[in-house]
Amino acid sequence: MKKATLISALLIISASVLVISCGKDKPVTSESNEVLTTNDGQIYVVDTLNSKAEWKGFKVVKSDNTSHIGTLKFESGEVTVKDGKLESGQFVIDMTSIANEDLKDSESNGKLIGHLKSADFFDVEKFPTASFEITKLSEAPAGSDYNTVLDGNLTLKGITKPTTFNANVKIKGSELSIATEPKDINRDEFGIKFQMPAAEGLIKNEINVQMKVKAIEKK
Repeated sequence: MKKATLISALLIISASVLVISCGKDKPVTSESNEVLTTNDGQIYVVDTLNSKAEWKGFKVVKSDNTSHIGTLKFESGEVTVKDGKLESGQFVIDMTSIANEDLKDSESNGKLIGHLKSADFFDVEKFPTASFEITKLSEAPAGSDYNTVLDGNLTLKGITKPTTFNANVKIKGSELSIATEPKDINRDEFGIKFQMPAAEGLIKNEINVQMKVKAIEKK
């Protein structure tokens, strides 16, 4: 009886260790701020056909000869406008839509996209969407090329980090547009740690991202 009891205890301990170890492999929300929400105002819905996020990745030296550029589509999103000013907003990006624009050879293009979709990079089978939720809105400093500062929670590959974008927000009648400043995002902070052999050219940790959003007033 004592032997059976000991074996049972060991099995329970082993199972507990396994559960804890598996839990460590799961992406966690690292940091986030409270999202701006409001029920008072006019809703604008993102025009997914005419909105996109542009990305640019680099090898060690940032130049046109050592970089790849491409786009991502928006899956959904909406913003709230009150008294002619942006009040809140949230956007969902379709990571399965990732596309490359600089490689013209279809085989090379396909290999790159396949690799970017794999677990080495964005693991789109497990994490098919990314998102940005606005947590704070403020006017850009005088003399800036942009009129708005967007603070928000950026979620990529299941990890959320506070991120700030300078942006130009324009509202004209039933249409709204948001164009953010190109911004470097540290992929390492979102669990994207793949690195090629040094002989093939090291990949920069920064991914440059720019969002170009168009939204239409919800009737």
